[in-house]
Amino acid sequence: MNGVLPDSGIRDLIRSGAISADPAIIPEQIQPASLDLRLGSVAYRLRASFLAGRGNRVMDRLADVQMHQMDLSGGAVLERGCVYLVPLMERVALPAGLTAVANAKSSTGRLDLLTRLVADDGTEFDRLPEGYEGPLFAEICPRSFSVLVRPGMRLNQLRLRRGQAVLSDAQLRELNAREPLVGGPALIDNGLGFSVDLKPASGDLVGYRARPHSGVIDLDRIGAYDARDFWDELHTTDGRLILDPGAFYILVSRESVAIPADYAAEMAPYLAMVGEFRVHYAGFFDPGFGIGETGTGARGVLEVRCHEAPFVLEHGQVVGRLVYERMAARPDCLYGAGIKSNYQGQGLKLAKQFR
Repeated sequence: MNGVLPDSGIRDLIRSGAISADPAIIPEQIQPASLDLRLGSVAYRLRASFLAGRGNRVMDRLADVQMHQMDLSGGAVLERGCVYLVPLMERVALPAGLTAVANAKSSTGRLDLLTRLVADDGTEFDRLPEGYEGPLFAEICPRSFSVLVRPGMRLNQLRLRRGQAVLSDAQLRELNAREPLVGGPALIDNGLGFSVDLKPASGDLVGYRARPHSGVIDLDRIGAYDARDFWDELHTTDGRLILDPGAFYILVSRESVAIPADYAAEMAPYLAMVGEFRVHYAGFFDPGFGIGETGTGARGVLEVRCHEAPFVLEHGQVVGRLVYERMAARPDCLYGAGIKSNYQGQGLKLAKQFR
């Protein structure tokens, strides 16, 4: 059946050798509809981002842009504003009919840590064509904070698909009628619309802005950092927020979203440009997101970067759309049910490293 491969399908690919790794893949990497990818033991500091291009291997192109090599085995700092390439522990040999797409994990995006998949013969980031066989690499560019990384850290994830199973707007409306996807009216137009919440139900805290000169964040330290050392709180009482050029913001959607068990969803890395800002949502939405034990839906956390000129963002302004697609089969384990899901039932929330 066409659709996104569930956890059981990913395990089948691992057993058959279509997905392999050194050291071996651990159970914690397998999510309901994706596979977490792990950093290897070396990083290459680059002069510039690059793609291998048709007929080329990544490692053969590396000499053109490499500045120096770093050993990650004891931990190493990836500095803000620099570009790095890290070979991943996993490699793939995609069977006929399967393609793959990668995206940053939620905490990665909330740290403004640009992480993209690079592969041999590649002409675009984050995409593996049918039949791809070879190694995988992560390009990492910390944009707001310098970060400490080690081998085995999981910054991005791979979703595997058989054919195309994206829901049309008509199918999405039918699904929403059976199983409500949002708390309130659904804006369906080339996917499910997201708008920004600048009038919270209580208080006047609407978001956070990254501070430009902060310390290093060790990605393994959960709940270890005082948010005030890295973020400025944003308060408003009039439903408006002026975005500063070059600044990075964490905001939240007005809608609570649910992903039924037989479906997955995705936001494109840069979903839309409206005025002088872009909204980026890192990561995939797994089956069971916003349902689980809460049953109330979960807000979409919005990662916003302003460009060129200051821009006035208004409460309820549509800033993105979520694309739903069918699963090839129902996962054995849903998001938030028996697995560690940091953002189930979330509202406005920073990455898990902050308290």
